[in-house]
Amino acid sequence: MICADNLRSSEVIKHTFRFFLLLTVLIAVDVTMLIGFSVLPAAAEKSAPPKYTIREEIRGDFDEMVKYREIRVLVVNSKTYFFLDSGQQRGITHDFLKEFEKFVNKKIQSDILKTHIIFTPVARDELIPGLLKGYGDIAAANLTITPERLKSVDFSAPMLTGVKEVVITGPASPSISNLDDLASKEIYVRKSSSYYESLLELNRNFKKSGKKPVKLVLADENLEDEDLLEMLNAGLIPMIIVDHHKAQFWQKIFDNIQVHADIAVRSGGEIAWAFRKNSPKLKSVINEFVEANKEGTLIGNMLFMKYLKDVKYVKDALSEKELQKYNNTVEIFKKYAGDFNFDYLMITAQAYQESGLDHSKKSQSGAVGIMQVLPSTATDPNINIAEIHKLENNIHAGVKYLRFLVDRYFKDEPMSDGNKLLFAFAAYNAGPGNVIKIRQKTAEMGLDPNIWFYNAEIAAAKIIGRETVQYVSNIYKYYVAYKLIHEREKQKNTIKEKAL
Repeated sequence: MICADNLRSSEVIKHTFRFFLLLTVLIAVDVTMLIGFSVLPAAAEKSAPPKYTIREEIRGDFDEMVKYREIRVLVVNSKTYFFLDSGQQRGITHDFLKEFEKFVNKKIQSDILKTHIIFTPVARDELIPGLLKGYGDIAAANLTITPERLKSVDFSAPMLTGVKEVVITGPASPSISNLDDLASKEIYVRKSSSYYESLLELNRNFKKSGKKPVKLVLADENLEDEDLLEMLNAGLIPMIIVDHHKAQFWQKIFDNIQVHADIAVRSGGEIAWAFRKNSPKLKSVINEFVEANKEGTLIGNMLFMKYLKDVKYVKDALSEKELQKYNNTVEIFKKYAGDFNFDYLMITAQAYQESGLDHSKKSQSGAVGIMQVLPSTATDPNINIAEIHKLENNIHAGVKYLRFLVDRYFKDEPMSDGNKLLFAFAAYNAGPGNVIKIRQKTAEMGLDPNIWFYNAEIAAAKIIGRETVQYVSNIYKYYVAYKLIHEREKQKNTIKEKAL
């Protein structure tokens, strides 16, 4: 909520933290990061090491992650495993990891300074290199355990077993009736995928028996299986390999594909989370969680059923009505974020934390709308925005107040632009008076009062409890995900347009 300055209220609104955020819709505009956070670059921009969280190039075990209160998970943007749906994070991988987050905090018995999952979307070929370089702690992206991958990383106990990698054809495909028919045929495949390893093994067997090899056409690493299925369905590519359980789901969406369940290049596969070798503590914690939540357990079955059986959520997310509704809201965020010199994705992340992007929300303290603005805040001379029950006015008031907080309280402070915004978020939630006390307490504790994470947030937890700590942390996490998803989707769109 907004708690005013001489806009006086410093009461913290209690609201339920909803964990889901992302979208299947494309945010098709260029944005520039205006604050001092850095994120993973696009796949084509690999000259510099990727950076995306407060910790960079950390290779510690589980105890190190708990110390810094974050477990960094490398994921890929996928319409079934990790995606954005009208501003909400969803997907099998997302939901499993949020269950893992709860499991971890229960295990370490932390009620205030909790350990959080930090989702970092990357391209497929950045998953394992990212782990090895210390840019992530876990890679969770429907990864099949393979001998080649085991040379570099370790894997958890499998979440899913008995996986088959099967041939999928479309309207531009040749006739296929058995595995031998693949000889000399073209198959599009990502080099980083387990499918690629399976096809290399098939080609070795073909060579031994005197058959011509499969022609492997390398697909862009930014394209997920469903992207290739979409292109196959449109007749743009001839043939692909996909996990059978995924292909069955997408067959309900794409009418022109044929799933050849009896033509498999790999059978008995196991899907698990990957992490760095020599991480025995992390491995133990993950395996304990997996044993209680894998396929065949109550939670495991519920999540696999939710995302790989029912196609309703995919169709709803892609409906014109939902896309238009979300895009209309985004346009308003762009307008006022631009007016007040903020990244609109950061403002969107804050609005999601405030209201779940639900403009009808009203708190018991009287804060209203998508930005949870108090009427007393809106009418203060420093803000002076009327009719905040209207969506655009509510966003205008919220963004203007955030700029007011930055300029009034932190503009001349010796802190980075990124930290100025983090402290402003804290003031938006708990009131500027409380933030002044938090900074004083931070200095008394021998910590840096000009840095929020791992410094002022510790004092905040002692003075006013966990809500503001979690509030700021959530906004930052959401922003990282929004930013990276935005970049990945732009790349995917470009690739698909070129294919046409």
